[in-house]
Amino acid sequence: PKALSCGFFLAQQMSGANYSLTTFSPSGSLLQIDYALEAVGAGRTSLGIKVAEGVVIATEKMTPSVLVDQKSRFKIASLSSNCGLVYSGMGPDYRVLLRKGRKIAQQYYMTYKDEIPVSQIVREMASVMQEFTQSGGVRPFGVSLLIAGVDDEGPQLYQVDPSGSYWAWKASAIGKHSISAKTFLEKRYFAHKDMGLEDAVHTAILTLKENFEGAISNENIEIGVISAKDKTFKTKSKDEIADLLKEVE
Repeated sequence: PKALSCGFFLAQQMSGANYSLTTFSPSGSLLQIDYALEAVGAGRTSLGIKVAEGVVIATEKMTPSVLVDQKSRFKIASLSSNCGLVYSGMGPDYRVLLRKGRKIAQQYYMTYKDEIPVSQIVREMASVMQEFTQSGGVRPFGVSLLIAGVDDEGPQLYQVDPSGSYWAWKASAIGKHSISAKTFLEKRYFAHKDMGLEDAVHTAILTLKENFEGAISNENIEIGVISAKDKTFKTKSKDEIADLLKEVE
């Protein structure tokens, strides 16, 4: 009976830890954050590559139906003129973070008349995500972000996870095929130590192509690039992506 009561008590603890964001599991983890990472892992693959000449981010973009207007869906966007981001995970959560990030960047610009440093906007957005891991009545954001930008420190690439943790990367991938994408990136990145920005764009496309489900085209991928020269984040048009796909064939 004693063993049964202990087992019942442990089961109650685990059940509470499963559904309560602010309750640690007996193993010391917050299970809702783990579940948020599962949502990220179910999302389409996104990746980023940093080189001396700038940063490129790229992602798969699959529509639920051929009837959906492609203009209404985007996964890559700018936070400020010198910074952009891409996500894997839940689109609605990403829109909330994008709006918050743009507001943070604009407040900085209005105060200092200069673009926000990349590390600072990353830290601010990570703080927003972390706040949603220790408050009652909310849940973690079901997205991971790759934030690319250029400031006085040069080109930078960061990954921010639902827990609010963030790291600077030379190259990284998130989403469904992130493990195999990172393996591919490791081989390509260190095989071409003097990789230029154009080579990085080609590598990004080849990485997506490696595990792509179906035929890759300018309709189902997005690419964003920021050069260290002009420090301006730009997304590639469909025509530009079509030309790039021909170059890597």
